[in-house]
Amino acid sequence: MNRTSDTRQHILDTAATLFHTQSFSDVGIATICKQADVSKGSFFHFFPSKQALGVAVLEQFREKINETLVARAFSSQYPPMERLLRFVEELYMFQREQAKEHGHLPGCPFGNIVMEQATQDEILRKKADGCIRSIANHIRTAVSDAVQSGELAPLDEEATAEAMFGYLEGVQLMAKARNDAELIRRLGPAVATIRVPQQT
Repeated sequence: MNRTSDTRQHILDTAATLFHTQSFSDVGIATICKQADVSKGSFFHFFPSKQALGVAVLEQFREKINETLVARAFSSQYPPMERLLRFVEELYMFQREQAKEHGHLPGCPFGNIVMEQATQDEILRKKADGCIRSIANHIRTAVSDAVQSGELAPLDEEATAEAMFGYLEGVQLMAKARNDAELIRRLGPAVATIRVPQQT
């Protein structure tokens, strides 16, 4: 990468850490610039607004989660329902490491933005929702594969995948509230028992 790309990425990485470990609202542009050691002029050269930076941060989180947690858990080499349990373990390890590094469990980066900004910023809400749907699609593929293989009886695959994702979001929220990653490991595996029957 050239110097320009390096600077943009540095701002993006700095903001991602600050937004995830603190909050989008509480972290201002001045704080980001100071932490990244860049001028406001440099910031606005790459990002016309804090909102635009927030969208870019969410996209980077989506890409990194897909390349790491999702890629490791949802490989087709594993039986469909085992993928869900592997994803729970990946979430647990991710949150545990974040807690060790920052002193507290930061929660889901998408869920954090939704809880904080959904009623304040429609653009950020839609971006976070798109990221959530992207992750939930991997769960739906696992559910669909499980139905096709006979591991699961026929059910509403889309609704089941969304319910599973919603459950895991709730578990992460509880873990954040208690600052205890072990809650994810203890409660998370129940995700594999969730079923939404087909409508008749």
